[in-house]
Amino acid sequence: MKNQVTTIYKQAERFAEITKSAIVSGNIVRAKKCLALAERLFATGSYETQNAISNVYVFSVSTFMELRHCSISNLFPHSLKAEYLKQINTSGV
Repeated sequence: MKNQVTTIYKQAERFAEITKSAIVSGNIVRAKKCLALAERLFATGSYETQNAISNVYVFSVSTFMELRHCSISNLFPHSLKAEYLKQINTSGV
């Protein structure tokens, strides 16, 4: 019961944590698999799923990677990278 995830946004947050853990531990193969799954969910999911992937997952993982000076362009699949670029261009950074 304690680990139950209730909303799609909480699920996206948890999925981002799993991806970040893989990056920290150096398990890039697992991180790429997570990113590929997020890409597939973003491409085929409902509007709410796409929104959660973009606003929670991409934001969380990209912020984490920037803080750790990781190369985003090498890991992020095409659609997620486009979402990331949208976010940084919108924020005026």
